[in-house]
Amino acid sequence: MNFSPIANAYAGTAAGAGPDSFFIQVIPLVVIFAIFYFLLIRPQTKKAKEQRQLIATISKGDEVVTQGGLAGRIMQVGEDYLQLEVAEGVIVKVQRASVTLLLPKGTLKKL
Repeated sequence: MNFSPIANAYAGTAAGAGPDSFFIQVIPLVVIFAIFYFLLIRPQTKKAKEQRQLIATISKGDEVVTQGGLAGRIMQVGEDYLQLEVAEGVIVKVQRASVTLLLPKGTLKKL
């Protein structure tokens, strides 16, 4: 019987373990964050800013639509609530933050 000896296997150095591999691993994370920022975060903050500006500028006589779809003319403006005339002689109290759309003057017929 002739047994041949098995050669010893030695571990080599790890390829790509330098500083370049760290940046290659981080680049996809940065790209994903940039995509989320431009497609989700930025438009949402822009819309929220426009909504805050709309709520701050509404005044008596403006015609608005609320989140519930209620359209009417503002009769009185308070700090947190508005009185909205939805039909002649019908006035409802709504939260100021519920206003979603400012209509052009004259959109609603005479209430």
